[in-house]
Amino acid sequence: MARIIVDEKVCKGCSMCVNACPLKIIALAKDKLNSKGYHPAKLIDPDKCVGCAACATMCPDTAITVEK
Repeated sequence: MARIIVDEKVCKGCSMCVNACPLKIIALAKDKLNSKGYHPAKLIDPDKCVGCAACATMCPDTAITVEK
């Protein structure tokens, strides 16, 4: 099963991955801030991730890794 891993220390909460995800299963963590004060992205429904890597491709900070 595929999944994404977000490096929360690097993520700036820009939402590009949220918009790029065709399944709409990525959101910004509104209940959490990273050390830089940003809401990092998180996978909200891991069972639906197909590992398409659209999120990782769009991430300007390469904060997302896709595992298949």
